[in-house]
Amino acid sequence: MIGFIRRTASTSLFKYLLIGGLSFLLDLGLLTFAFQVLKWPLWVATGAGFWGSFFFNYFLQKHFSFNSKSSPFGAVIRYSALLAVNTVATMGIVEFFQFVGAGFVAGKVVSTALTTAWNYLIYKHWIFPHGKSSARASSAGANDAAQAAGQLRQSTEG
Repeated sequence: MIGFIRRTASTSLFKYLLIGGLSFLLDLGLLTFAFQVLKWPLWVATGAGFWGSFFFNYFLQKHFSFNSKSSPFGAVIRYSALLAVNTVATMGIVEFFQFVGAGFVAGKVVSTALTTAWNYLIYKHWIFPHGKSSARASSAGANDAAQAAGQLRQSTEG
């Protein structure tokens, strides 16, 4: 069981999710503070929280999750482009949930789940690539998930 935990904790997917969870807490804290304490409009507070966690998330994902040696300039440009798309998606989802009465926190949770799903593959293969061939790169995220599932199966059977 300890071997399974060590193998799982060393995968880029596990590290990505851990850092993502910490970034989410920072983001939600900034969003809540800006919206409820500073009384900023929700869309502005949402963007502020999202961008506020930018440097924290970028630095740790690059160096800890993906151990990327790629050009910092190129990675920052690609990360910023993705961040712009994610910001618009997040702002729209949070506003929608607030509008329908579900609340901004529920919207933030849903938007985070959606962006997390597509961001892992984009980070691994476009933002912080390791120079893999495109065929191998397209299946690497699925291989991480399959490897973790296999390790879980082995640890529960043995």
